[in-house]
Amino acid sequence: MSSILYTAGKASRLARASPIRNNLLRRGLHTLELDETKGDRERVVILGSGWAGFVLSRELDKTKFQTVVVSPRTYFVFTPLLASTAVGTLEFRTTLESVRARRSGVDFIHGWGAGVDFNEKTLRIEEPAIREIPTSATPGDVGRKPGEEASSFLMKYDKLVIAVGCYSQTFNTPGVRENALFLKDVVDAVKIRKRILECFEYASLPTTSDAMRKTLLNFAIVGGGPTGVEFAAELFDLCHEDLKKLYPNLVPLVKISLYDVAPKILPMFDTKLSNYAIELFKRDGIDVKTQHNILELRRGLPGADPTDRDAGCFTLRTKQNGEMGIGMCVWSTGLMMNPFVKEALSDVKTYPTASAELENAGSINPSAEEWAIKRHRKTGGLLVDDHFRVQLVPKALSQEKDASVPQATIKDVFALGDVSTMEKDPLPATAQVANQEAKWLGRNMNSGFTEPGFDFRSLGVMTYLGDMKAIMQTGRRKEIKGRTAWLIWRGAYLTQTMSWRNRILIPIYWLINWLFGRDISRF
Repeated sequence: MSSILYTAGKASRLARASPIRNNLLRRGLHTLELDETKGDRERVVILGSGWAGFVLSRELDKTKFQTVVVSPRTYFVFTPLLASTAVGTLEFRTTLESVRARRSGVDFIHGWGAGVDFNEKTLRIEEPAIREIPTSATPGDVGRKPGEEASSFLMKYDKLVIAVGCYSQTFNTPGVRENALFLKDVVDAVKIRKRILECFEYASLPTTSDAMRKTLLNFAIVGGGPTGVEFAAELFDLCHEDLKKLYPNLVPLVKISLYDVAPKILPMFDTKLSNYAIELFKRDGIDVKTQHNILELRRGLPGADPTDRDAGCFTLRTKQNGEMGIGMCVWSTGLMMNPFVKEALSDVKTYPTASAELENAGSINPSAEEWAIKRHRKTGGLLVDDHFRVQLVPKALSQEKDASVPQATIKDVFALGDVSTMEKDPLPATAQVANQEAKWLGRNMNSGFTEPGFDFRSLGVMTYLGDMKAIMQTGRRKEIKGRTAWLIWRGAYLTQTMSWRNRILIPIYWLINWLFGRDISRF
């Protein structure tokens, strides 16, 4: 009853607000409303709604912290099951969790982090375009017309957590960003499912030549990590379990190729398990092409007139095999640093005297120095200590390797997940690592940092290989493969799903698809 009266009273106050304030609220600048509900709690602003950001937002004690998530996505995606949604094994919503869920106690702002003033403890937030946001999008130009500027506003924070994640790495390969499909978000999975079915529909037309059919049904997957391997396996299952019944004359023409520049796929597994995956793929007819360099991906058929009808096909050019026509290319080759980390955090305007701890100071005056965020030399990610606190170094000495270089630790700014690298013990950029980091940080924020430092405990790695077979390697190097590993794979992902809603829906969809087949509707 009291909550109803509070909500009604708040609505009444907002209705009596000045025209200027109402105009601000209509524009999305509702930080005034956040200030009203903050009370004596600290405001923790979390940039990002991925594994690290979403999990941390749920872990924080809402009686101690006002938790505000800032993200261009209003949802969290359970990425390990994205490949299943792309082929219809699961429905898209079974991988989604709303940031604005009931009883979460989390405030949400739909926007990009566009700049930070560490001294004033303010964050500049830029609103995203109200259009589709592609995987390769960057702040400021997302779906915007030339010359169209984004509105922005400032918000104060007490603690800031940078967990914006990374983008798909294209290595500046010509045509990849424009023509490839990625598998980082549910929007990507929708596009992939639509394109697969398009290829089969075009190939089934009587006006389609045999050569065009082979091109349409030639699927290329670039990247031999778990994402690429699992998608290749799921695509094989779709073709040979469901589409074979609907297109019996076309499935024999299907060709699935997995490309990787490394000498083997699944490098995080022992050689024995990696070879098992390759042998299983060979038996299934999936062509594994290691040590292959992708030079270009362009729209149209090899050697064809660009004006000719190509049914949306592409030309993939490799250093080893030259050009070939393909119906679809799914790109999964690693991570590229988020533009916010790369650009927006490049300039530390004023040394944050109140919140920074200086080490190896010597005779320097910190306020007189120009400072830069300490970064990993290779990836450009943020170097953090074992409490995930961001560090600063003098800009003139940012490239020095000497351990005696002065540096400062910002006590109220943290970085988690793919954008951060622990200085003493670098960890892989995986969902498992981000999940554990977020839980550790949330637990220690609630308790006032009672634990000495973060210690990652590997729960092992697993990958689906198709035909109800998988491989698994535990933290103690124990190897499991075949049907047993597949059962563990399904059980692990089901138990790790964030909500009971999806824990109920996922096995229901597994059962429905086992009984009636996958949903192959195209929309």
